[in-house]
Amino acid sequence: MTKHPELLPFISGIQQIGIGVKDAHEAWDWYRKYFKMDVPIFEDAATASLMTKYTSGKAEDRYAILALNLQGGGGFEIWQYTSITPRAADFHITLGDLGVFAVKIRTRDISETYRFFKSEGLDVIGTPTMCPDGRQHFYLRDPYGNMFEMVENSSWFNQNGDLTGGVAGCVIGVSDIEKALPLYQNVLRYKFVSYDKTAVFEDFNQVSGGNDQFRRILLQGENERKGAFSKLLCQTEIELVEVKTREPIKIFRDRNWGDLGFIHLCFDIWGMKALSEKCTKMGFPFTVDSSNSFDMGKAAGHFSYVEDPDGTLIEFVETHKIPIIEKLGLYLNMKNRKPEKPLPKWMLKMLSLNRKKN
Repeated sequence: MTKHPELLPFISGIQQIGIGVKDAHEAWDWYRKYFKMDVPIFEDAATASLMTKYTSGKAEDRYAILALNLQGGGGFEIWQYTSITPRAADFHITLGDLGVFAVKIRTRDISETYRFFKSEGLDVIGTPTMCPDGRQHFYLRDPYGNMFEMVENSSWFNQNGDLTGGVAGCVIGVSDIEKALPLYQNVLRYKFVSYDKTAVFEDFNQVSGGNDQFRRILLQGENERKGAFSKLLCQTEIELVEVKTREPIKIFRDRNWGDLGFIHLCFDIWGMKALSEKCTKMGFPFTVDSSNSFDMGKAAGHFSYVEDPDGTLIEFVETHKIPIIEKLGLYLNMKNRKPEKPLPKWMLKMLSLNRKKN
């Protein structure tokens, strides 16, 4: 895209969190029921031929589902190996270990969400407590051992009565916050610091490893992001945590991308070439680049990856095609519009016609 070079590159927000699971459809059933990730963008079977750097040199087959919650926020890319059996970590993952430790899910009413999850018998951890910025939050594990943080949030695309929206951000363990900040603040544009504190935190006490001393910094995204999906993806945040009283372990130590757990954090972007130049200049060169376009039938685009200083994988996706009304075969070609302009709300709401209920 060369029509608006002065605008490039730009990042519209968190598109999705990749989650490695054993059974994609079983996991999607659960995420639809409790997190309302019920609008599919694609379901696709293929060989991950470009990811061999992170799959022990062998291209593995996989099945993936990308689904959104249309109240707003990022989605889930639910990822299942079909050529091998995905592996779990061989140690107990604790807060501060290196990588994505928890995914933040937005909710309007933390007390009602807590009561509902408790009544459903979910693996809720502790009780709602206060973050350093004064908001209420609590944690729970899904049936596959992944940690989620339910957090009060005021940024929404739509209201349909569901208790939860989409991804509001994530908690990432890093070995050195100062080394991580150039990527998260200057490349990903999480410029605003809500808090930056070092202590033993009461609200961390409920999760494994939470009794250690941490430096934690909460980074907020820009108020007005550009891009077709910027309104749908809403405001998001990234919390970096650095454990001070023990040596952290890399969450994907001796494992492959695509194994069980949170495999990447993905951003919706436009201007891949300009972003590549910026990342290289900042010391975070692309490690994977699809070069031209991927095509998953219902969705198409260009993707790439970088690593943070501890090897946590950050994906960038420039979307070229999405289904608007899949049943009617209506798709939107993103190359035929101004990339910085948000899609109209009525058009994005039409994605709900693809909604899949349990």
